[in-house]
This record gives sequence, structure tokens and C-alpha cells, in this order.
Amino acid sequence: MAYADQQMSGNRIIALIIVGLIHVALGYALVTGLAYEAVKKAVERVTTVDIEEPPPPEPENEPPPPEPQPDMAPPPPVAPPPPISIAPAPPQIRTQPTIPPPAPPPPPPPPRVAPKAAEPRGNPGTWATPNDYPSRALREEREGTTGFRVTVSADGRVESCSVTRSSGHSDLDDATCKNIQRRGRFRPATDGNGDAVSGSWSSQVRWQIPE
Repeated sequence: MAYADQQMSGNRIIALIIVGLIHVALGYALVTGLAYEAVKKAVERVTTVDIEEPPPPEPENEPPPPEPQPDMAPPPPVAPPPPISIAPAPPQIRTQPTIPPPAPPPPPPPPRVAPKAAEPRGNPGTWATPNDYPSRALREEREGTTGFRVTVSADGRVESCSVTRSSGHSDLDDATCKNIQRRGRFRPATDGNGDAVSGSWSSQVRWQIPE
């Protein structure tokens, strides 16, 4: 009886041990399963966690805006500069070599004869005499000397007469030229070839009342 009880006690102990092992195995499995689920959920949380981006850096300190300036009068209008007229370039001046002056002409040949001035024919004192005295000047007893010059043509005639010195009385001066032009006769002037040319002759007439 005692042996049987002892045998039954041993079996009971074995059975308790087996039951304990089963509980341990079940607990382990349960623990490991729960751990797997926990790890799985943790992984899901980790993979689905929103990653927040870091906030943008704060802007650097910018300089303050310029202070508003007081109202100022607008600048005066500036007139555009006047147009500058550019003159065209002057034409080029072409210089020519210095040309020597032409040789002077040869001197004229010496005259074959000496030129002569006009000469009166006869006595010039007879060309105006006291008989030619103007009647009024004679009554008034006016006297004087008239200087004159005549132009003589190539044929020896008096072409013109001019008073070079007045007697102080116009009627005496007029009588001088009138009588010389009427009575004067000349040998004409000649040139270096001996040809007759026009010339001139000068003299004077003294008007004096005869005694």
C-alpha cells in the first residue's frame, strides 16, 4: 500500500511537471507572440511617423527702409546742348613748286633820233596883242598876266587851250585862249623815230594898256 502510494505520488509529480512545462511553453509562446505583435506595431509606428521638417532659418537682419525724404522742389529742366555743326573738312591745298619769274623783256632799242616837243612857228608875241584888249577891260584900265597851256595835234594845230594862271580878270583870260587858238601855229612834236605826235606848249600873255 505504501509502495502504491509512493508510485502514485511519483506519477503525480511527473504529471505536474509536464503540466508545468506545457504552461511554460504556452506562456513562452504567448509571450513571444505578444512580443512579435508589439515589435510589429512598433515598426509600423516607426515607419508611419511623420518626419517634421526643421523650421526655415530666420531671415537675417535687413537694413531698415530709408526714411522718407521731405518734399523737395523738382530739379530745373535741363535744356539739351545745342547741336554742334561740324564743318566739312576744307579742301586740300595743293602746293606747286615755286616757278621763277619770267625774264624781263629786253630793253627797247635806243631811239634813232631825239624826241622833240612842239615848237611855235613865228613869233608867239603876235598871237595876242594890245589891239586884242577887251573894250571893257580897256575902259576900266584893267591889266594882268594870264598863263596858259595848249595841246598841239600831230598836224601842228592848237586843239585846246587851258588857263594855268589867271590874271584876275575873266575877260582877259578868255581873250588869251581865244586868240592863241585862232593864231597859234606849231611844229608838231616828234617821237624817237622822227614821227609827228601830239604834244603841248605852255606860255603866258601880259595884258598891259599901251601908253
